[in-house]
Amino acid sequence: MLDRQHLSILREVDRLGSLTAAAERLNVSQSALSHTIRKLEERYGVAVWEKDGRNLRLTEAGRYIVRLAQRVLPQIERAEDILSDYRHGQRGSLKIGMECHPCHQWLMGVTKPYLVEWPDVDLELTTSFAFGGVAALTGYEIDILITPDPIETPGVHYLPVFDYELVLAIPADYPLALKPHAEPADLLHDTLFTYPVPPERLDVFTQFLVPANCRPRHHRTVETTEMMLQLVAAGRGVSAIPDWLVRRDAAVLGVRPVRIGRNGIQKSIHLGLRSGDEAVDFISGFLATSRRTSASYVISPSG
Repeated sequence: MLDRQHLSILREVDRLGSLTAAAERLNVSQSALSHTIRKLEERYGVAVWEKDGRNLRLTEAGRYIVRLAQRVLPQIERAEDILSDYRHGQRGSLKIGMECHPCHQWLMGVTKPYLVEWPDVDLELTTSFAFGGVAALTGYEIDILITPDPIETPGVHYLPVFDYELVLAIPADYPLALKPHAEPADLLHDTLFTYPVPPERLDVFTQFLVPANCRPRHHRTVETTEMMLQLVAAGRGVSAIPDWLVRRDAAVLGVRPVRIGRNGIQKSIHLGLRSGDEAVDFISGFLATSRRTSASYVISPSG
């Protein structure tokens, strides 16, 4: 019968490209690994890999098993983590994924009260999947996805927990500060700082600049909010950033927000969940803490 051992072997061979490396990773002998797969091939009458010099190349059947392993093994591993938590007296483990750079500051304001209220829940945060957050959620690699751009997906629903407006951060003495809002042409001779995200995923491009067929003079990416605002304060350019982050540091740095377009760009931080998971007490607890903390979050400069 096809079982977890077969899935693990094929996944590691696909990842590492050789029997030797896969055997070392799984802590078994190469001969035992080969024997296990040979029995599988004999049972079903198909080959799952072929020799390619010193490496292995998966057959169509092998690639099918790898795809199955990529879906099933994370769920099994997640279940084992949860059972281990229960065994050690913990209520559970909450894995949060985030595909939003400025969401990190918001999350820090939620994390502290949540950890106090749920001391027996282990909390983990990952951004390693980059922009594959929905796949990580449906694949049980994470339990909650924090995103400002929800993607409709069967079996997943989103709850808005924090509304904000995307604005331009500009130096306080900038000529644009005299205008009620920015127009696309205002950026033609400016450097625009954004988080390291492709332009096709940035609202300042998709909702503001591209429809007007405008481009900034230069587009530079910056990893952190703090560095971005320091560059703006030094007069090096402007930045598209959530309004609450600008107001948090406005007085200290000498920057101010300007609305993007006449109507602005309204956004919300959403929490993505697998359908039914909101019934899990420590997950519903995170939702409640998020809403309660967000209601007063922008009032506190320390977040």
